[in-house]
Amino acid sequence: MCRNIKTLFNFEPPATEDEIQASALQFVRKLSGFNKPSQANAEAFDRAVDEVSAAARRLLASLHTQAPARDREIEAEKARERSRLRFG
Repeated sequence: MCRNIKTLFNFEPPATEDEIQASALQFVRKLSGFNKPSQANAEAFDRAVDEVSAAARRLLASLHTQAPARDREIEAEKARERSRLRFG
């Protein structure tokens, strides 16, 4: 999995449209191998990002959990601590 794609489910506040779009863009970049597609591939690339975004929105809307929503700041601090321990 691409390290830049972040978990979007079960957070308070919920994922924004920008976060969903950014995750979709990273996913399509990873699949295609393009950071920025050529003009010949731009339409297909952009369409794929839109389709993955739509699928991600549907997925997030249909998931259910009994677990309490996670706090973004607390999770970010945990990630920083893991990074500090790993890389010093």
